[in-house]
Amino acid sequence: MAHKVYITNQQKTVKVPSGLRILIRRSCNAVLELEHFGQPAEVSVTFVDNAEIERLNTQYRSHPNPTDVLSFPLGQDGQYDKNPETGAVMLGDIVISMEKAVEQAAIYGHTLQREVAFLTVHAMYHLLGYDHEAGGIEAVHMREKEETTLTKLGLPRTVSYTRPGEEP
Repeated sequence: MAHKVYITNQQKTVKVPSGLRILIRRSCNAVLELEHFGQPAEVSVTFVDNAEIERLNTQYRSHPNPTDVLSFPLGQDGQYDKNPETGAVMLGDIVISMEKAVEQAAIYGHTLQREVAFLTVHAMYHLLGYDHEAGGIEAVHMREKEETTLTKLGLPRTVSYTRPGEEP
């Protein structure tokens, strides 16, 4: 099934490594495959810097600080608008701070590619309606799905996603 992932780089702070766009497409496709998403889909991924993601985070979530990734789902309760030109369902937009991805890759001791794949997979599950904000079993379920997807991509977790002394 053909899915379309549109990728745009709107920042100059971090050089986007070769192969990263392919990894993002593979990440999006892996989530859709594991979720048995049975129709063609479109998603947009945009790279920004910390200043831009902070602006978006403040505007849309009232959190005046830079974050690593934001997702803007276009669907609700499994219902999505279709692109009239392609017939594909439009899942939404993913915005990744490349600056934050570099910082977090260093903190967690893995590659920038692994971090960006994780952020992409995480945001894809949000676009499909998964949520971890309330914690509990939903958060555990979402994290399990993320790890299954990353393992399928050949990027299994090798380190914890929490800093020493931080609650998981």
